[in-house]
Amino acid sequence: MKRRHFLTTAAAATTTLAMPSIARAFEVDPKYLPQDVAIKSDVEPGQILVLPQAHFLYLVTGVGTARRYGVGVGKAGLEFKGDAIIQRKAKWPQWRPTPSMIQREPRTYAKFVDNDYIQPGGPSNPLGARALYLYKDGRDTYFRIHGTTQPHTIGRSVSNGCIRMINDHVADLYDRVPRGTKVTVL
Repeated sequence: MKRRHFLTTAAAATTTLAMPSIARAFEVDPKYLPQDVAIKSDVEPGQILVLPQAHFLYLVTGVGTARRYGVGVGKAGLEFKGDAIIQRKAKWPQWRPTPSMIQREPRTYAKFVDNDYIQPGGPSNPLGARALYLYKDGRDTYFRIHGTTQPHTIGRSVSNGCIRMINDHVADLYDRVPRGTKVTVL
C-alpha cells in the first residue's frame, strides 16, 4: 500500500467516523403490522381490546377473529386501564398537553407553560393523523388512541398514557370504528 493511499483511506475513515450517521427510514417490526388474527370467542365483535404489556390493540371483527395492530403505550404509572367508550373522533386533531404533563416535564412542554396555546393539527402534532377520544361514564378520560410523530415507539411503553399507533394504522382503525365503540384496556 502506498503512503498516499494509506493517508487518503485513513482520512476518509476518520471523516466517516466523525460525521453523524444518516437516519434510516423507520421500519416497523412485522409483528406490529396490521393483520387478521384469531382471538378468544368470548370477546364481543365490534369492540377494541388493548393488551398494553404485549403492545397490541385488537379490533374484534367477528366471533373468534380480530384485526391486530401494534401500539405504543403509557409508561409505568401513566397508563389507562379499564373500560371506556370512543365518544369523539378527530382527523388531524388539535392538541395541548394536560396540566400534569406540563408539570412533570416543563422543559418538554415549555411552549404551553402559562398560556392557553393549542397546537393545531398537522404532521408535526403529537396526536398524528387521527385521534379516538376515550370517555368513561360520559367524562373525558384524557386518554386517546392516536397516531404518532414517533413511529419508533411502537412496541414500547413510553407515552404519557395514550395508546399510540402508526399514522396509517390509526387511519385504518378510525375508518373501521364508529363513535360508541367499547374499548377495554387490560
